[in-house]
Amino acid sequence: MKIISLFTGAGGLDLGFHKAGFETTWANEFDPTIWETFEHNFPDTFLDKRSIVDIQSFEVPDCIGIIGGPPCQSWSEAGAGRGINDKRGQLFFEYIRILKEKEPLFFLAENVSGILLPRHKEAFKSILQQFKSLNYNVTYYLLNANDYGVPQDRKRVIIVGYHKKMGKQFVPPKEILPKPVLKDAIWDLRLAKPAKEKNYANDTCNLHCQNHEYMNGGFSTIYMSRNRVRSWNEPSFTIQAGGRHAPLHPQAPKMKFIEQNKRIFVPGKEDLYRRLSVRECARIQTFPDDFLFKYKNVSDGYKMIGNAVPVEFAKQLAVVIYKDILEYLKSLKELKKNTPNYERNEIAFTQKDCISPNPPLGNNIMSDRLTKSISR
Repeated sequence: MKIISLFTGAGGLDLGFHKAGFETTWANEFDPTIWETFEHNFPDTFLDKRSIVDIQSFEVPDCIGIIGGPPCQSWSEAGAGRGINDKRGQLFFEYIRILKEKEPLFFLAENVSGILLPRHKEAFKSILQQFKSLNYNVTYYLLNANDYGVPQDRKRVIIVGYHKKMGKQFVPPKEILPKPVLKDAIWDLRLAKPAKEKNYANDTCNLHCQNHEYMNGGFSTIYMSRNRVRSWNEPSFTIQAGGRHAPLHPQAPKMKFIEQNKRIFVPGKEDLYRRLSVRECARIQTFPDDFLFKYKNVSDGYKMIGNAVPVEFAKQLAVVIYKDILEYLKSLKELKKNTPNYERNEIAFTQKDCISPNPPLGNNIMSDRLTKSISR
């Protein structure tokens, strides 16, 4: 099933959908620090590098679905929270513009939990109404990726619309047990290296595995105001887009409380405290090891990974969508078979876009995530 991807980033959402049986034929990403990474890992997908505001809808290919996460900084609980009053927040309307013109069978949009804050209530309500006005049954859920095979506490809002002609609404999958923890994801990784001076990337041949390097530099008073260590038997803190905010490796003991908003590293064990490496963050985001991140400065690696949708989380959502669409397309074939004069445009659409009748359904386990290569 052919889909297109908006605000693509490094492609975590795309890879999850690929693993469920979809195929991204066209993607859009405006950030030049991401292009090499995406093109390396998705060589069969056309990447449009223009700003979405400069792309006319007729330039976007027809598809069975649209996926993407409009920039979330405007809605973040930690940021200024300007929401729809920020130019980045307004990019939601560009998503809606493309959706209106292409009118695929489904869409999925992902954003931070901050979009549900009371100060954004009216703006979010308006966005939902615009989605619904385009002839879609729209549902949204606040989901934690840790409930879906991701070793990380990461709450995100998922908005899914099914075209009304499908006659159904999206319902998220059941939670997966047991929930993965840090030991499941990064226990086997050893010998991480610090980045070079000014946090430039190391030569690949000098690393234990690709991207297994971590950011240097001090820790701000804001960073030191909270414990930043999760133990091996816990899920990670949320992987953020900034390397300076990366969680600390679980080899270290949890930070020592001094007073409100002040913690320190346990005296005598300071050498155990380091940020998670780029590859460790990628593992926690459930990217496979053969998914390579291309960058000159490690900060760009952290940014790409932190902004991505966890691959396994995306896959679990996509499996449900694939199944629902396949059932709808099969019902169209039955309708044609039993109705001689039924219009054939829907059937032609089915033959064009329903590529695989046997999607790879089911739940991946962590070992599967680490060993399987990208399916193209």
